[in-house]
Amino acid sequence: MDVDSGADGSVPEVPMVLIGNSSDVGWKYGKYCDPFNKSKVKCDFCGHISTGGIYRFKKHIVGVDNVVSSCKKATPEAKEACKKALEKVTATKGIKRQHEQDLRDDVHISSSVGEGVSNSEPNKVGPMDKFVRPIDGKSSKEEALRQLSMNEALFKERVHQASQYVARWVYTHAIPFNALDNDEFKQMCEAIGKFGPGYEPPSQFDLREKLLTEEYARTKSLLDDREAQKNKLGCTIMTDAWTDMKRRSIMNVCMHCSGGTSFLKSKETSDVSHTGEVIFELVDKSIEEVGAEHVMQVCTDNASNNMAAKKLLLEKRPKIFWTSCATHTINLMLQGIGNIKRFKSIVDQAQKVTIFIYAHHKTLAYMRKCTKRRDIIRPGVTRFASNFLTLQSLAEKRDALRGMVVDRAWEEMPIVKTKKGKDATATLMDANFWKGVTLCLKVFEPLFCLLRLVDGDGKPSMPWLYGEMLKAKTKIKEAFGNNEKNYRETIAIIDKKLKGRLDSPLHKTAYLLNPHYTYANKEIFDDSSMTVALMRCAEQYFGDDEISLKKMINGEWLLYENMEGPFKKNLASSWERADYNPVGWWKLYGTEVPLLQKMAMRILSLTSSSSGCERNWSVYEMIHTKRRNRLTIDRLNNMVYIQFNTRMLSKRQRLKDKKKADSLVSNDASEAQGWLFEGGDDHALVVFRDDEDGDQGVHPATGIPYDVIGEAMGAQEQLQVRRSARVRDLEEEEFESEEEDVLQDDDIEYEDDDEY
Repeated sequence: MDVDSGADGSVPEVPMVLIGNSSDVGWKYGKYCDPFNKSKVKCDFCGHISTGGIYRFKKHIVGVDNVVSSCKKATPEAKEACKKALEKVTATKGIKRQHEQDLRDDVHISSSVGEGVSNSEPNKVGPMDKFVRPIDGKSSKEEALRQLSMNEALFKERVHQASQYVARWVYTHAIPFNALDNDEFKQMCEAIGKFGPGYEPPSQFDLREKLLTEEYARTKSLLDDREAQKNKLGCTIMTDAWTDMKRRSIMNVCMHCSGGTSFLKSKETSDVSHTGEVIFELVDKSIEEVGAEHVMQVCTDNASNNMAAKKLLLEKRPKIFWTSCATHTINLMLQGIGNIKRFKSIVDQAQKVTIFIYAHHKTLAYMRKCTKRRDIIRPGVTRFASNFLTLQSLAEKRDALRGMVVDRAWEEMPIVKTKKGKDATATLMDANFWKGVTLCLKVFEPLFCLLRLVDGDGKPSMPWLYGEMLKAKTKIKEAFGNNEKNYRETIAIIDKKLKGRLDSPLHKTAYLLNPHYTYANKEIFDDSSMTVALMRCAEQYFGDDEISLKKMINGEWLLYENMEGPFKKNLASSWERADYNPVGWWKLYGTEVPLLQKMAMRILSLTSSSSGCERNWSVYEMIHTKRRNRLTIDRLNNMVYIQFNTRMLSKRQRLKDKKKADSLVSNDASEAQGWLFEGGDDHALVVFRDDEDGDQGVHPATGIPYDVIGEAMGAQEQLQVRRSARVRDLEEEEFESEEEDVLQDDDIEYEDDDEY
């Protein structure tokens, strides 16, 4: 509909719909009476107006108590749906209250008992104190209620005064607001409250020395269960390199087992080039510390120096596998496909639209009104993730955006009449553009689903990687209508990056050992390439133990392949479910094939990605800021160990509680700059390089690759684009996430290179 502009040239108000901006089930049966008074909801059945918002309206539908009038005309289906929604809210609140109480109960402060010191605990104020303050028993009922109301007001005032001191500390020292929304902060407040008045905070020396050592030991003890999992099912060693703010080069080592990823250590390597020998020595020493008998594989990216280290390690430890990072490889696939002309042109067109809208306050404000204050841009953890998520967001808001640009208010904005404005309008009204967006999403989505699998910590990804990669290729072909001429270039890029990286004997053997694929299609066992991969993997796994190798291949494997013995039981058909646990399946049904069972459980417990190792560089940047760059490597190592492992433990607990967050979504817009201003992609912090596409030459005298020498000389640092103040945050106001209930990790703040 047309909307006239205001007399002062301001952006006009857009008529709002009468349905709430959420997926709450209540909106199926009611709507707002007035879009500007969101507390009043009108019932579609009886016309009753509830004045307490959608929550109270659902009580009206269900008729749960005498406080809210019940609907006499609501259908049984509506009552049941609203009842379940109310029960879910009640259960969620109950779980949250119980969690907070558990946090309080976990805080123990010993009381001092001695001469002149009372052994009674300090006077604590809790949530119930506002209701149980002493009231004069002789007072009347009205006076007692009035006194109770005054007590509640005084309690709120005391809480407010205490909160003012917390806020003052937060504002003065630029503490991120979400730092207060974690369990450790709540326990700290509870501990100080239990101690009572006179508490003296620890000194800087205590934080650097004694307390840091104690917390390091405590964190290490929390990982004891992972030690048990490592001993039983094996583990993966992951490594990567980083340069800090003092231009010191630090190599990072992490370990992954079935319990998740944990940080092991870091080592300063500023005085040496990152050659294959240096990486090999670090990895080999880490394997020795963890226990060579427990290490199944080493996982890194495919850089030439890592491949040189791989050769050295296989010579010394031939039973340990060395694999390429699946996350890195899939991102290389996305990078290659994104450079194909037909896809690049669509992304370029879409970026011009968002750049125009976000460059002007009026267009941005009007867009947010038309999309119910939902941003178009959705930042991802990489540039490619930002492209996919933002195209997905555009497709979801297609009708709202097309309605926006045909509105009179949009047309009358002076900035829209410029060439860029006309181009943005034409793009949003172009049917071919939207067809291109749809094709991009159909082609990219299978790979991004796979990326979520390998980059997440929900379950070991090795059993699923190869099978889901084959499915992704099939879906991509279907997106092109199974026309070989159309999909040939895209599939060729995938196959090129896949070869030698994600199709190793270990990957294919994990595929064979997952009955979810092989029992569903028995022809997989007849593939000669799979048989060869199994033989090579088994030979490396068993090493010199030829007796066990022959027994497993010639006896136990045939039972599994032919579905004989325990594998033919009806209960064993649980492999048909997509959410079944391959390791648990082998534990239950592999008892008659002990050698194959142990090999299968150890292989299927592995990760296929080293992204967990790369993820803690953000932790380094937070700890090693410009103001704290005097930290020694040992202290830096300990602080990263504590922070990274604590985060991973918390994330693991959230996964157990089924509070999942999208691993592709980022909390900041550093990887979405290309959608905010022209040339923004050059400011991406995460860069994926493929040695196959670069210079593979080596120095004739030393044998060191020229790219490693260039890195040591700082060539890339000299030539790289400098981030400046122009790197934009998505919000100058407030960014509203697409997912209202998604859990957010701590924000990561980046400082300008130009300030150094």
